[in-house]
Amino acid sequence: MLRKILNASLHTQPDDTRAAAPHAVTRGHTISWAWGYDAVLAGLTLGQMAALRAHTIELAQIRPGEAVLDAGCGTGDLTLALKRRVGPEGHVYGVDAAPEMIAAARRRILRATTDVDLRVAAVESLPFSEAFFDVVVSSLVFHHLPGDAQIEAIAEIRRVLKPTGRLLIVDFRRPTTSLGRLTLTLTLHGRLRIGVQDLAAPMSAAGFHDVVCGETRWRRLGLVRGSAGKH
Repeated sequence: MLRKILNASLHTQPDDTRAAAPHAVTRGHTISWAWGYDAVLAGLTLGQMAALRAHTIELAQIRPGEAVLDAGCGTGDLTLALKRRVGPEGHVYGVDAAPEMIAAARRRILRATTDVDLRVAAVESLPFSEAFFDVVVSSLVFHHLPGDAQIEAIAEIRRVLKPTGRLLIVDFRRPTTSLGRLTLTLTLHGRLRIGVQDLAAPMSAAGFHDVVCGETRWRRLGLVRGSAGKH
């Protein structure tokens, strides 16, 4: 019963009339129930969300003073951690297609008394000029997007990265065994058809260089990263 309730609410379409503010236009799924999002992620990661966020920042090799975009920032916990890493000389931005998520992220940032630019926007249509960021990080977002929207999002990220910029995506790996597919189904992502390991080809097609796939400390999660220019 709990799984049925979560399945009904976890992925809410952009035209959800319950939202007080409009969602950004996206063909992907959005999550309107920001009030419970952190608790669900804590359960799905067995209480290791803080460790996952810290690991993500290490994988992205974030440095003080950089301009960083959290693409699909959710309630802002990774966004805040990124700001702490770049320090007062750095700049962090976060976008999410769900206004409920941005509202929750703004409350978190306000409590932390720091400065982060948060906007309601889809990853496929970023409200930034070309060559704006040193780094773009996207965590647990791309599995919400259909294949064509993933391609658009990667192209948009490439557009807003500086020539020396880099992209890191952390997301679910497409299961290759029956046990893996069953496990993913039980964690509410049983319909996953494109895993993070499948994003290397569209990244290369979009002009990224040195594209590599890898593992994280979490067996079901993987990564893909690449550079906007040749090194």
